[in-house]
Amino acid sequence: MDLFPGILKYSEETPMLFTRLYFWGFFLVLLVGYSLVYKKNTLRNAWLFAMSLFFYYKSGGYFFSLLVFSTIADFALGHLIFNGGSRFRKRLWLAASVTVNLGLLAYFKYAYFLTGLVNRVAGTDLEVVNFLSLLYNSLAGGSMDVSVIVLPVGISFFTFQTISYTVDVYRGKLRPVGNIIDFGFYVSFFPQLVAGPIVRAAEFMPQLYASFKLTMQEMGHAIFLVLSGLVKKMVISDYISVNYVDRVFDNPLAYSGFENMMAVYGYSVQIYCDFSGYTDIAIGVALLLGFRLPVNFNSPYKAVNITDFWRRWHISLSTWLRDYLYIPLGGSRKGLLRRYANLIVTMLLGGLWHGADLRFILWGGLHGVALAVHKAWQGIFPGSGTGRRMPGLRKFLSVFITFQFVSFAWLFFRAEGMYEVNAMVSQMLSSFGGDLVPGMTIAHRNVFLLMALAMIIHWLPARLKEYYRGAFIRSHLLIKIAAAVLIVFLIYQVRSAETQPFIYFRF
Repeated sequence: MDLFPGILKYSEETPMLFTRLYFWGFFLVLLVGYSLVYKKNTLRNAWLFAMSLFFYYKSGGYFFSLLVFSTIADFALGHLIFNGGSRFRKRLWLAASVTVNLGLLAYFKYAYFLTGLVNRVAGTDLEVVNFLSLLYNSLAGGSMDVSVIVLPVGISFFTFQTISYTVDVYRGKLRPVGNIIDFGFYVSFFPQLVAGPIVRAAEFMPQLYASFKLTMQEMGHAIFLVLSGLVKKMVISDYISVNYVDRVFDNPLAYSGFENMMAVYGYSVQIYCDFSGYTDIAIGVALLLGFRLPVNFNSPYKAVNITDFWRRWHISLSTWLRDYLYIPLGGSRKGLLRRYANLIVTMLLGGLWHGADLRFILWGGLHGVALAVHKAWQGIFPGSGTGRRMPGLRKFLSVFITFQFVSFAWLFFRAEGMYEVNAMVSQMLSSFGGDLVPGMTIAHRNVFLLMALAMIIHWLPARLKEYYRGAFIRSHLLIKIAAAVLIVFLIYQVRSAETQPFIYFRF
Protein backbone atom coordinates (compact mmCIF):
# COMPACT_ATOMS: atom_id res chain seq x y z
CA MET A 1 0.00 0.00 0.00
CA ASP A 2 2.95 2.33 0.62
CA LEU A 3 4.54 1.69 -2.78
CA PHE A 4 2.70 4.34 -4.78
CA PRO A 5 3.15 7.17 -2.22
CA GLY A 6 6.79 6.12 -1.90
CA ILE A 7 7.34 6.52 -5.61
CA LEU A 8 5.96 10.06 -5.52
CA LYS A 9 7.59 11.17 -2.27
CA TYR A 10 11.00 12.88 -2.12
CA SER A 11 13.70 11.05 -0.21
CA GLU A 12 16.91 12.82 0.73
CA GLU A 13 18.69 9.45 0.95
CA THR A 14 17.67 8.37 -2.57
CA PRO A 15 17.47 11.41 -4.86
CA MET A 16 16.73 11.03 -8.56
CA LEU A 17 19.98 10.11 -10.35
CA PHE A 18 20.76 8.90 -13.86
CA THR A 19 22.53 5.96 -12.25
CA ARG A 20 19.49 4.70 -10.33
CA LEU A 21 16.98 2.24 -11.77
CA TYR A 22 14.22 4.58 -10.57
CA PHE A 23 15.30 7.23 -13.12
CA TRP A 24 14.95 4.83 -16.03
CA GLY A 25 11.50 3.86 -14.80
CA PHE A 26 10.66 7.57 -14.69
CA PHE A 27 12.06 8.01 -18.20
CA LEU A 28 9.98 5.07 -19.47
CA VAL A 29 6.79 6.64 -18.08
CA LEU A 30 7.82 9.97 -19.60
CA LEU A 31 8.33 8.33 -23.00
CA VAL A 32 4.90 6.67 -22.87
CA GLY A 33 3.25 10.03 -22.30
CA TYR A 34 5.58 11.69 -24.80
CA SER A 35 4.52 9.25 -27.52
CA LEU A 36 0.97 10.60 -27.19
CA VAL A 37 1.82 14.32 -27.41
CA TYR A 38 5.12 14.72 -29.27
CA LYS A 39 3.47 15.83 -32.51
CA LYS A 40 1.82 18.83 -30.82
CA ASN A 41 4.44 21.26 -29.56
CA THR A 42 2.24 22.94 -26.96
CA LEU A 43 1.27 19.65 -25.32
CA ARG A 44 4.80 18.27 -25.73
CA ASN A 45 6.39 21.25 -23.97
CA ALA A 46 3.79 21.22 -21.20
CA TRP A 47 4.30 17.47 -20.60
CA LEU A 48 8.08 17.81 -20.46
CA PHE A 49 7.80 20.88 -18.20
CA ALA A 50 5.59 18.97 -15.74
CA MET A 51 7.85 15.92 -15.78
CA SER A 52 10.94 18.11 -15.37
CA LEU A 53 9.42 19.73 -12.29
CA PHE A 54 8.71 16.26 -10.89
CA PHE A 55 12.30 15.25 -11.68
CA TYR A 56 13.63 18.26 -9.78
CA TYR A 57 11.27 17.59 -6.87
CA LYS A 58 12.61 14.03 -6.65
CA SER A 59 16.18 15.41 -6.86
CA GLY A 60 15.91 18.35 -4.48
CA GLY A 61 12.64 18.15 -2.57
CA TYR A 62 10.88 21.36 -1.61
CA PHE A 63 13.61 23.41 -3.29
CA PHE A 64 11.66 22.97 -6.51
CA SER A 65 9.75 26.05 -5.28
CA LEU A 66 12.93 28.07 -5.96
CA LEU A 67 12.98 26.78 -9.53
CA VAL A 68 9.34 27.83 -9.96
CA PHE A 69 10.06 31.26 -8.44
CA SER A 70 13.10 31.79 -10.67
CA THR A 71 11.04 30.78 -13.71
CA ILE A 72 8.21 33.21 -12.95
CA ALA A 73 10.55 36.07 -12.02
CA ASP A 74 12.75 35.85 -15.11
CA PHE A 75 9.81 35.30 -17.45
CA ALA A 76 8.25 38.55 -16.18
CA LEU A 77 11.56 40.44 -16.11
CA GLY A 78 12.38 39.35 -19.66
CA HIS A 79 9.18 41.01 -20.87
CA LEU A 80 9.81 44.10 -18.74
CA ILE A 81 13.30 44.45 -20.20
CA PHE A 82 12.07 44.01 -23.77
CA ASN A 83 9.21 46.51 -23.33
CA GLY A 84 11.16 48.86 -21.09
CA GLY A 85 11.36 51.64 -23.66
CA SER A 86 14.27 53.73 -22.43
CA ARG A 87 17.75 52.33 -21.96
CA PHE A 88 17.61 53.32 -18.28
CA ARG A 89 14.48 51.24 -17.65
CA LYS A 90 15.89 48.27 -19.52
CA ARG A 91 19.02 48.44 -17.39
CA LEU A 92 16.91 48.77 -14.25
CA TRP A 93 14.94 45.61 -15.00
CA LEU A 94 18.12 43.78 -16.03
CA ALA A 95 19.71 44.78 -12.73
CA ALA A 96 16.63 43.41 -10.96
CA SER A 97 17.02 40.07 -12.75
CA VAL A 98 20.72 39.79 -11.95
CA THR A 99 20.08 40.83 -8.33
CA VAL A 100 17.29 38.29 -7.83
CA ASN A 101 19.25 35.43 -9.39
CA LEU A 102 22.61 36.17 -7.81
CA GLY A 103 20.89 37.04 -4.54
CA LEU A 104 19.33 33.57 -4.35
CA LEU A 105 22.63 31.97 -5.34
CA ALA A 106 24.58 34.03 -2.80
CA TYR A 107 22.13 33.28 0.00
CA PHE A 108 22.12 29.52 -0.44
CA LYS A 109 25.73 29.10 -1.51
CA TYR A 110 27.65 31.82 0.33
CA ALA A 111 25.60 32.60 3.46
CA TYR A 112 28.03 30.85 5.81
CA PHE A 113 31.07 32.32 4.06
CA LEU A 114 29.72 35.90 4.09
CA THR A 115 28.35 35.67 7.64
CA GLY A 116 31.68 34.37 8.91
CA LEU A 117 33.51 37.15 7.05
CA VAL A 118 31.26 39.85 8.56
CA ASN A 119 31.65 38.36 12.04
CA ARG A 120 35.43 38.35 11.76
CA VAL A 121 35.67 41.88 10.37
CA ALA A 122 32.98 43.55 12.49
CA GLY A 123 33.35 41.44 15.62
CA THR A 124 29.67 40.48 15.50
CA ASP A 125 28.03 37.16 16.33
CA LEU A 126 25.53 36.81 13.49
CA GLU A 127 23.98 33.41 12.79
CA VAL A 128 22.67 31.94 9.55
CA VAL A 129 18.92 31.43 9.29
CA ASN A 130 17.22 29.34 6.61
CA PHE A 131 14.23 31.54 5.82
CA LEU A 132 12.86 29.04 3.29
CA SER A 133 12.73 26.33 5.96
CA LEU A 134 11.18 28.85 8.34
CA LEU A 135 8.46 29.64 5.80
CA TYR A 136 7.90 25.94 5.09
CA ASN A 137 7.52 25.17 8.80
CA SER A 138 5.02 27.97 9.32
CA LEU A 139 2.91 27.13 6.26
CA ALA A 140 3.07 23.34 6.28
CA GLY A 141 3.62 22.67 9.97
CA GLY A 142 7.01 21.13 9.25
CA SER A 143 9.93 20.77 11.63
CA MET A 144 12.89 21.55 9.39
CA ASP A 145 16.08 22.85 11.01
CA VAL A 146 16.09 26.62 10.32
CA SER A 147 19.73 26.99 11.42
CA VAL A 148 21.07 24.94 8.49
CA ILE A 149 21.13 26.08 4.86
CA VAL A 150 21.30 23.25 2.34
CA LEU A 151 22.49 24.03 -1.16
CA PRO A 152 19.66 23.38 -3.64
CA VAL A 153 20.63 20.90 -6.36
CA GLY A 154 21.53 22.58 -9.65
CA ILE A 155 20.99 26.18 -8.47
CA SER A 156 24.32 27.31 -9.92
CA PHE A 157 23.36 25.97 -13.34
CA PHE A 158 19.80 27.21 -13.70
CA THR A 159 20.80 30.59 -12.20
CA PHE A 160 23.43 31.13 -14.91
CA GLN A 161 20.96 29.89 -17.51
CA THR A 162 18.26 32.40 -16.55
CA ILE A 163 20.78 35.24 -16.29
CA SER A 164 21.95 34.53 -19.83
CA TYR A 165 18.32 34.74 -20.98
CA THR A 166 17.61 38.20 -19.53
CA VAL A 167 21.02 39.55 -20.61
CA ASP A 168 20.45 38.33 -24.18
CA VAL A 169 16.98 39.92 -24.20
CA TYR A 170 18.58 43.17 -23.02
CA ARG A 171 21.27 42.95 -25.71
CA GLY A 172 18.60 42.47 -28.38
CA LYS A 173 19.81 38.98 -29.29
CA LEU A 174 16.54 37.37 -28.28
CA ARG A 175 12.86 38.17 -28.05
CA PRO A 176 11.19 37.23 -24.75
CA VAL A 177 9.35 33.92 -24.69
CA GLY A 178 5.62 34.48 -25.03
CA ASN A 179 4.44 31.45 -23.07
CA ILE A 180 5.49 30.80 -19.48
CA ILE A 181 5.10 27.05 -19.99
CA ASP A 182 7.64 27.16 -22.82
CA PHE A 183 9.98 29.31 -20.73
CA GLY A 184 9.57 27.02 -17.73
CA PHE A 185 10.42 24.07 -19.92
CA TYR A 186 13.60 25.81 -21.09
CA VAL A 187 14.68 26.56 -17.51
CA SER A 188 13.80 23.15 -16.05
CA PHE A 189 14.51 20.68 -18.88
CA PHE A 190 15.47 17.70 -16.74
CA PRO A 191 18.46 16.12 -18.56
CA GLN A 192 20.70 19.14 -18.01
CA LEU A 193 18.90 20.79 -15.09
CA VAL A 194 21.12 19.83 -12.17
CA ALA A 195 24.63 19.66 -13.71
CA GLY A 196 24.54 21.25 -17.13
CA PRO A 197 25.51 21.83 -19.79
CA ILE A 198 24.41 25.45 -19.39
CA VAL A 199 22.09 26.03 -22.34
CA ARG A 200 21.61 29.46 -23.92
CA ALA A 201 18.01 30.42 -24.69
CA ALA A 202 19.02 31.54 -28.21
CA GLU A 203 20.23 28.00 -28.90
CA PHE A 204 17.38 26.13 -27.25
CA MET A 205 14.24 28.20 -27.83
CA PRO A 206 13.95 27.55 -31.59
CA GLN A 207 13.80 23.82 -30.80
CA LEU A 208 10.67 24.35 -28.72
CA TYR A 209 8.75 25.37 -31.81
CA ALA A 210 10.27 22.91 -34.26
CA SER A 211 8.62 19.62 -35.16
CA PHE A 212 9.95 16.48 -33.54
CA LYS A 213 12.72 14.89 -35.58
CA LEU A 214 14.92 11.93 -34.72
CA THR A 215 16.73 9.92 -37.37
CA MET A 216 17.93 6.36 -36.84
CA GLN A 217 21.51 7.66 -36.86
CA GLU A 218 20.67 10.16 -34.11
CA MET A 219 18.95 7.45 -32.09
CA GLY A 220 22.07 5.29 -32.38
CA HIS A 221 24.20 8.24 -31.34
CA ALA A 222 21.94 8.90 -28.34
CA ILE A 223 22.16 5.28 -27.19
CA PHE A 224 25.94 5.38 -27.63
CA LEU A 225 26.17 8.53 -25.48
CA VAL A 226 23.98 7.10 -22.72
CA LEU A 227 25.92 3.83 -22.56
CA SER A 228 29.29 5.57 -22.71
CA GLY A 229 28.19 7.99 -19.97
CA LEU A 230 27.10 5.14 -17.69
CA VAL A 231 30.42 3.35 -18.23
CA LYS A 232 32.40 6.53 -17.51
CA LYS A 233 30.47 7.19 -14.31
CA MET A 234 29.71 3.78 -12.82
CA VAL A 235 32.53 1.60 -14.15
CA ILE A 236 35.45 4.05 -14.11
CA SER A 237 34.75 7.09 -11.93
CA ASP A 238 32.93 5.39 -9.06
CA TYR A 239 35.35 2.44 -8.91
CA ILE A 240 38.42 4.70 -8.79
CA SER A 241 36.75 6.95 -6.23
CA VAL A 242 35.50 4.31 -3.79
CA ASN A 243 38.48 1.97 -4.01
CA TYR A 244 41.33 4.46 -3.96
CA VAL A 245 40.94 8.23 -4.37
CA ASP A 246 38.54 8.85 -1.46
CA ARG A 247 40.64 6.73 0.89
CA VAL A 248 43.85 8.67 0.18
CA PHE A 249 42.23 12.11 0.30
CA ASP A 250 40.49 11.23 3.58
CA ASN A 251 43.80 10.33 5.28
CA PRO A 252 46.79 11.42 3.14
CA LEU A 253 49.37 10.93 5.90
CA ALA A 254 48.57 7.21 6.00
CA TYR A 255 49.84 6.84 2.44
CA SER A 256 53.17 7.40 0.76
CA GLY A 257 53.95 10.34 -1.49
CA PHE A 258 53.67 8.09 -4.54
CA GLU A 259 50.19 6.97 -3.48
CA ASN A 260 49.19 10.59 -2.87
CA MET A 261 50.45 11.55 -6.32
CA MET A 262 48.52 8.70 -7.92
CA ALA A 263 45.40 9.80 -6.00
CA VAL A 264 45.72 13.24 -7.58
CA TYR A 265 46.01 11.65 -11.03
CA GLY A 266 43.15 9.35 -10.08
CA TYR A 267 40.95 12.32 -9.24
CA SER A 268 41.80 13.87 -12.62
CA VAL A 269 40.39 10.73 -14.23
CA GLN A 270 37.50 10.50 -11.77
CA ILE A 271 36.17 14.04 -12.17
CA TYR A 272 36.43 13.91 -15.96
CA CYS A 273 34.63 10.57 -16.23
CA ASP A 274 32.05 11.67 -13.66
CA PHE A 275 31.21 15.04 -15.18
CA SER A 276 31.57 14.15 -18.85
CA GLY A 277 29.66 10.93 -18.12
CA TYR A 278 26.75 13.00 -16.78
CA THR A 279 26.92 15.25 -19.83
CA ASP A 280 26.95 12.29 -22.23
CA ILE A 281 23.82 10.85 -20.58
CA ALA A 282 22.12 14.27 -20.54
CA ILE A 283 22.83 14.90 -24.23
CA GLY A 284 21.78 11.36 -25.15
CA VAL A 285 18.50 11.48 -23.19
CA ALA A 286 17.67 14.92 -24.62
CA LEU A 287 18.41 13.69 -28.13
CA LEU A 288 16.01 10.76 -27.69
CA LEU A 289 13.35 13.39 -27.01
CA GLY A 290 14.36 15.33 -30.14
CA PHE A 291 16.36 18.12 -28.46
CA ARG A 292 20.01 18.93 -29.18
CA LEU A 293 22.18 20.10 -26.30
CA PRO A 294 25.64 21.63 -26.84
CA VAL A 295 28.84 19.62 -26.51
CA ASN A 296 30.40 20.24 -23.09
CA PHE A 297 33.68 18.28 -23.28
CA ASN A 298 36.19 17.66 -26.04
CA SER A 299 38.99 15.42 -24.73
CA PRO A 300 40.31 18.11 -22.32
CA TYR A 301 43.41 16.18 -21.30
CA LYS A 302 44.63 16.38 -24.88
CA ALA A 303 45.04 20.14 -24.41
CA VAL A 304 48.42 21.53 -25.45
CA ASN A 305 48.13 24.56 -23.15
CA ILE A 306 45.82 25.98 -20.50
CA THR A 307 43.85 28.08 -23.00
CA ASP A 308 43.26 24.96 -25.07
CA PHE A 309 42.15 23.14 -21.90
CA TRP A 310 39.40 25.69 -21.26
CA ARG A 311 38.25 25.35 -24.85
CA ARG A 312 37.74 21.64 -24.13
CA TRP A 313 36.65 21.47 -20.46
CA HIS A 314 33.11 22.38 -19.31
CA ILE A 315 32.70 24.35 -22.54
CA SER A 316 29.28 25.75 -21.63
CA LEU A 317 30.67 27.30 -18.41
CA SER A 318 33.89 28.62 -19.96
CA THR A 319 32.00 30.28 -22.82
CA TRP A 320 29.42 31.65 -20.34
CA LEU A 321 32.19 33.21 -18.25
CA ARG A 322 33.74 34.62 -21.42
CA ASP A 323 30.54 36.15 -22.81
CA TYR A 324 28.88 37.35 -19.60
CA LEU A 325 31.85 38.21 -17.39
CA TYR A 326 35.22 38.45 -19.16
CA ILE A 327 34.00 40.52 -22.15
CA PRO A 328 31.81 42.88 -20.04
CA LEU A 329 34.85 43.47 -17.81
CA GLY A 330 36.67 44.73 -20.89
CA GLY A 331 38.08 41.51 -22.27
CA SER A 332 41.22 42.17 -24.28
CA ARG A 333 40.08 45.60 -25.51
CA LYS A 334 41.72 47.78 -22.86
CA GLY A 335 45.39 46.92 -22.97
CA LEU A 336 47.51 43.97 -21.99
CA LEU A 337 47.57 44.55 -18.23
CA ARG A 338 43.80 44.95 -18.12
CA ARG A 339 43.44 41.81 -20.23
CA TYR A 340 45.53 39.76 -17.82
CA ALA A 341 43.66 41.21 -14.82
CA ASN A 342 40.32 40.38 -16.45
CA LEU A 343 41.41 36.79 -17.02
CA ILE A 344 42.47 36.38 -13.40
CA VAL A 345 39.31 38.03 -12.02
CA THR A 346 37.11 35.88 -14.29
CA MET A 347 38.73 32.66 -13.15
CA LEU A 348 38.73 33.71 -9.49
CA LEU A 349 34.97 34.25 -9.76
CA GLY A 350 34.70 30.98 -11.68
CA GLY A 351 36.42 29.27 -8.76
CA LEU A 352 34.09 31.01 -6.30
CA TRP A 353 31.12 29.81 -8.39
CA HIS A 354 32.15 26.27 -7.47
CA GLY A 355 32.07 26.99 -3.76
CA ALA A 356 32.68 29.54 -1.00
CA ASP A 357 36.00 28.15 0.12
CA LEU A 358 39.62 29.26 -0.13
CA ARG A 359 40.40 26.04 -2.03
CA PHE A 360 38.12 26.95 -4.93
CA ILE A 361 39.42 30.51 -5.00
CA LEU A 362 43.00 29.19 -5.18
CA TRP A 363 41.98 26.72 -7.91
CA GLY A 364 40.43 29.53 -9.94
CA GLY A 365 43.39 31.80 -9.24
CA LEU A 366 45.87 29.18 -10.44
CA HIS A 367 43.98 28.83 -13.71
CA GLY A 368 43.60 32.59 -14.06
CA VAL A 369 47.33 33.23 -13.60
CA ALA A 370 48.14 30.35 -15.97
CA LEU A 371 45.83 31.82 -18.64
CA ALA A 372 47.42 35.26 -18.22
CA VAL A 373 50.94 33.78 -18.47
CA HIS A 374 49.96 31.84 -21.59
CA LYS A 375 48.49 34.95 -23.23
CA ALA A 376 51.70 36.84 -22.42
CA TRP A 377 53.74 33.98 -23.90
CA GLN A 378 51.67 34.09 -27.08
CA GLY A 379 52.30 37.83 -27.27
CA ILE A 380 56.05 37.21 -27.21
CA PHE A 381 55.90 34.19 -29.52
CA PRO A 382 52.89 34.68 -31.85
CA GLY A 383 51.37 31.50 -33.24
CA SER A 384 52.94 29.27 -30.60
CA GLY A 385 51.01 26.54 -28.89
CA THR A 386 48.20 25.98 -31.38
CA GLY A 387 48.81 22.23 -31.50
CA ARG A 388 47.83 21.97 -35.16
CA ARG A 389 51.28 22.02 -36.72
CA MET A 390 53.26 21.34 -33.58
CA PRO A 391 56.07 18.77 -33.95
CA GLY A 392 55.35 15.44 -32.29
CA LEU A 393 57.81 15.68 -29.39
CA ARG A 394 56.90 19.28 -28.65
CA LYS A 395 53.19 18.44 -28.71
CA PHE A 396 53.76 15.50 -26.37
CA LEU A 397 55.65 17.73 -23.91
CA SER A 398 52.98 20.45 -24.16
CA VAL A 399 50.18 17.97 -23.40
CA PHE A 400 52.24 16.41 -20.60
CA ILE A 401 53.01 19.73 -18.90
CA THR A 402 49.43 20.98 -19.24
CA PHE A 403 48.09 17.76 -17.73
CA GLN A 404 50.51 18.04 -14.78
CA PHE A 405 49.37 21.59 -14.06
CA VAL A 406 45.67 20.76 -14.36
CA SER A 407 46.08 17.70 -12.13
CA PHE A 408 47.96 19.71 -9.51
CA ALA A 409 45.19 22.32 -9.50
CA TRP A 410 42.59 19.54 -9.01
CA LEU A 411 44.27 18.87 -5.65
CA PHE A 412 42.80 22.14 -4.30
CA PHE A 413 39.44 21.33 -5.89
CA ARG A 414 39.10 17.89 -4.30
CA ALA A 415 40.71 18.18 -0.86
CA GLU A 416 38.39 18.82 2.09
CA GLY A 417 40.57 21.68 3.34
CA MET A 418 44.00 23.28 3.20
CA TYR A 419 45.27 20.86 5.85
CA GLU A 420 44.75 17.96 3.44
CA VAL A 421 46.36 19.96 0.60
CA ASN A 422 49.44 20.67 2.71
CA ALA A 423 49.58 17.06 3.95
CA MET A 424 49.45 15.63 0.43
CA VAL A 425 52.07 18.02 -0.93
CA SER A 426 54.28 17.29 2.09
CA GLN A 427 53.99 13.54 1.53
CA MET A 428 54.84 13.88 -2.17
CA LEU A 429 57.91 16.01 -1.42
CA SER A 430 59.28 14.32 1.70
CA SER A 431 57.95 10.74 1.81
CA PHE A 432 57.61 9.70 -1.81
CA GLY A 433 58.62 6.08 -1.13
CA GLY A 434 60.25 5.41 -4.50
CA ASP A 435 61.67 2.06 -3.39
CA LEU A 436 58.14 0.86 -2.55
CA VAL A 437 56.60 1.83 -5.89
CA PRO A 438 56.61 -1.71 -7.40
CA GLY A 439 54.87 -3.18 -4.36
CA MET A 440 52.34 -0.34 -4.13
CA THR A 441 51.62 -0.64 -7.84
CA ILE A 442 50.84 -4.33 -7.42
CA ALA A 443 48.70 -3.61 -4.35
CA HIS A 444 46.58 -1.08 -6.26
CA ARG A 445 46.90 -2.75 -9.66
CA ASN A 446 43.18 -2.85 -10.47
CA VAL A 447 42.71 0.86 -9.86
CA PHE A 448 45.93 1.84 -11.65
CA LEU A 449 45.10 -0.35 -14.65
CA LEU A 450 41.65 1.20 -14.90
CA MET A 451 43.16 4.69 -14.68
CA ALA A 452 45.67 3.83 -17.39
CA LEU A 453 42.98 2.31 -19.63
CA ALA A 454 40.77 5.39 -19.20
CA MET A 455 43.62 7.74 -20.15
CA ILE A 456 44.66 5.60 -23.14
CA ILE A 457 41.10 5.72 -24.47
CA HIS A 458 40.97 9.45 -23.76
CA TRP A 459 44.18 10.06 -25.71
CA LEU A 460 43.19 7.92 -28.71
CA PRO A 461 43.19 9.82 -32.03
CA ALA A 462 39.89 11.55 -32.75
CA ARG A 463 39.56 9.67 -36.05
CA LEU A 464 39.70 6.31 -34.27
CA LYS A 465 37.05 7.42 -31.76
CA GLU A 466 34.83 8.60 -34.59
CA TYR A 467 35.30 5.27 -36.33
CA TYR A 468 34.08 3.08 -33.46
CA ARG A 469 31.32 5.55 -32.57
CA GLY A 470 30.15 5.51 -36.17
CA ALA A 471 30.38 1.71 -36.29
CA PHE A 472 28.06 1.48 -33.27
CA ILE A 473 25.62 3.99 -34.75
CA ARG A 474 25.47 2.05 -38.04
CA SER A 475 25.19 -1.35 -36.34
CA HIS A 476 22.00 -3.43 -36.35
CA LEU A 477 19.48 -2.83 -33.57
CA LEU A 478 20.17 -6.30 -32.14
CA ILE A 479 23.84 -5.41 -31.75
CA LYS A 480 22.88 -2.22 -29.91
CA ILE A 481 20.61 -4.21 -27.59
CA ALA A 482 23.35 -6.77 -26.97
CA ALA A 483 25.83 -3.98 -26.18
CA ALA A 484 23.36 -2.39 -23.77
CA VAL A 485 22.76 -5.72 -21.98
CA LEU A 486 26.51 -6.35 -21.74
CA ILE A 487 27.17 -2.89 -20.31
CA VAL A 488 24.35 -3.20 -17.77
CA PHE A 489 25.82 -6.55 -16.69
CA LEU A 490 29.29 -4.97 -16.40
CA ILE A 491 27.89 -2.10 -14.32
CA TYR A 492 26.11 -4.57 -12.05
CA GLN A 493 29.36 -6.45 -11.46
CA VAL A 494 31.51 -3.43 -10.57
CA ARG A 495 29.03 -1.02 -9.01
CA SER A 496 29.73 0.17 -5.48
CA ALA A 497 27.46 -0.74 -2.59
CA GLU A 498 26.18 2.84 -2.31
CA THR A 499 25.15 4.83 -5.39
CA GLN A 500 27.64 7.66 -5.79
CA PRO A 501 26.15 11.09 -6.59
CA PHE A 502 27.61 13.07 -9.45
CA ILE A 503 30.38 15.39 -8.31
CA TYR A 504 28.84 18.52 -9.84
CA PHE A 505 25.57 18.00 -7.95
CA ARG A 506 27.38 19.83 -5.12
CA PHE A 507 27.80 22.95 -7.22
